[in-house]
Amino acid sequence: MVALVSTLKAAPSFYNFAVIAVRKLSTKMQLNPKEDSREILIKYLDGKDTGIAVLGLNRPENRNAFGKNLVTQFYDSLATIREDSNVRTVIIRSMVPKVFCAGADLRERAQMQPQEVTDFVTSLRKLMNTVESLPTPVISAIDGVALGGGLELALACDIRTAANEAKMGLVETKLAIIPGAGGTQRLPRIVGPAVAKELIFTGKILDGEEAHQIGIVNHVVPQNMDGDAAYQAALSIAREILPNGPIGVRLAKVAISQGVEVPLEDGFEIEKKCYTQLLETEDRLEGLAAFKAKRVPVYKGI
Repeated sequence: MVALVSTLKAAPSFYNFAVIAVRKLSTKMQLNPKEDSREILIKYLDGKDTGIAVLGLNRPENRNAFGKNLVTQFYDSLATIREDSNVRTVIIRSMVPKVFCAGADLRERAQMQPQEVTDFVTSLRKLMNTVESLPTPVISAIDGVALGGGLELALACDIRTAANEAKMGLVETKLAIIPGAGGTQRLPRIVGPAVAKELIFTGKILDGEEAHQIGIVNHVVPQNMDGDAAYQAALSIAREILPNGPIGVRLAKVAISQGVEVPLEDGFEIEKKCYTQLLETEDRLEGLAAFKAKRVPVYKGI
């Protein structure tokens, strides 16, 4: 029986948060000069979007490729988000036009010794696991190229949106390697083993429409003049999640994510344990009271 993951308790962090920019803003993420050098940005939306955190990849000179500094800052940003009880939904997007993430920084990797490569790929795999294990829903907005590790990042998210012009694929076999940050495991769980094998064996690159047809992304949208159509689609989904009970949403994520990995009977037991945790919450009583009074519930996450 798989142990129930505790998603409601924030683990203590040992990360240095000094590298992360945190400030409230509108849905249009404008960078100031101090943020230009940061490779990962966290923005907390406000007003009607309070509760949505946007994590932006910001390494334009390397097409958001995963280098050591970006990975370190990514870990830090995830630790910050995990500890913030006000965050109800996370969106991962790119601040670089026409690029989501180009995968590994191959120039940096070429300078590594074999053991360094092994250690770095292990850190990438753990990074994707950390994204996947965030207690809140995580939505990736793919408005451009997502190759190799870039697509693996998106696959680690709960929901994926893509612009029709986006390009994505696990192309590692073209470099005589394999996806090493979870791609060989997550892709077949999403599209099925046979389709995943074809995509990985051939290194095929799909556009947003093709990715939607086989189920890699939940939604595909025409790209807009601002180049952020997938982000706007992700924002719409996040806004639909916001009014719902945050504890219920988090435990639904636990029940689904863990349940699909075990036999059905064990999945029922996971669901039962999750439901039991909700019975004593104030939010459950608020939902019933609001339904009876025919008013909008006000959930506090308690």
